[in-house]
Amino acid sequence: MLFKKFNKALVAGVMAATVGLTACGGGEQTVNLKASHQWPGGKGDMRDIMVQMIAEDAKNADVGLNIQVYPGKSLFKPKEQWGAMVDGNLDITAFPLAYAGGRHPELNLTLMPGLVKNHDHAMRLNKSPFMDRIKKIMDDAGVIVLSDTWMAGGFVSKKNCIAGPDSVKGQQFRAAGKAFNQMLAAAGASITSMPSSEIYSGLQTGVLDGANTSSASLVSYRIYEQVKCLTAPGATALWFMYEPILMSKASFNALSKAQQDALMAAGKKAEQYAFEEAKKVDGKLVEAYKNAGVEVVEMSQADFNAWRDIAQTSSYKSFAEKVDGGKELLDMALSVE
Repeated sequence: MLFKKFNKALVAGVMAATVGLTACGGGEQTVNLKASHQWPGGKGDMRDIMVQMIAEDAKNADVGLNIQVYPGKSLFKPKEQWGAMVDGNLDITAFPLAYAGGRHPELNLTLMPGLVKNHDHAMRLNKSPFMDRIKKIMDDAGVIVLSDTWMAGGFVSKKNCIAGPDSVKGQQFRAAGKAFNQMLAAAGASITSMPSSEIYSGLQTGVLDGANTSSASLVSYRIYEQVKCLTAPGATALWFMYEPILMSKASFNALSKAQQDALMAAGKKAEQYAFEEAKKVDGKLVEAYKNAGVEVVEMSQADFNAWRDIAQTSSYKSFAEKVDGGKELLDMALSVE
């Protein structure tokens, strides 16, 4: 089959989508899209499953869509994926949005300590004016959302169980995102920045004493092989992160209406799967760590409140003062019950 690559002038900056000259059964020309993410492929990580679901459903819609999935940071490094989408070199990604906080500081609010209480609260947040504002920032940058996804997470350590703020003092910690870095540093931890895909080696080599990340990553990266204790999300999940499935706006706009509709439908189906699965993943997390002989605890309400007090004077304060419109955006998020 012959293929013809659209250039920037033809498709408003799309470099990654390649359109075939041969029409498919539904009458549409075949478009090849690239999807990338950092997590292991074919090993049950729900984010990989979501992208694979979208690829399969898009193909089955018979509108000329073919999505090639590149898992395990095999196409782009984790934080490079945002720029690749904006530049038109990547079409679709499963992406922790706070990774783009360096370019758009407002997006750091999607990984703010204690902001999301539980999975049902996350769903309510998705339908709020706060999230409308976040998506407007993404849209203006050239990125749209196919699937909203929030994931709970926990804390691990090679030294001790992480409970209140005193429990991290003197430890070398990896935290996802600027806000958690600020909060942990205020509690006396030293910070080493790296993507979640590198936590295992950081713990193994002694670069890290502890870390926090999503429940799914704590399982799929087998971090239970390197730690002494897990603080599971439980009823007081201090850690929640927005990890949506995103698409280059230019790539999306280059598609036909039928192709766009098929992708959005596939994204909504994956989103519903993720909402149900994210709750199950927290249970799988506890089971995996207990099976590995790791001590498993949950954070008490008193410990949670102590962390929130530190966040108020570190992460929340910094965001409100340093981000243009930060206080208003933070108040919008905190107002969602």
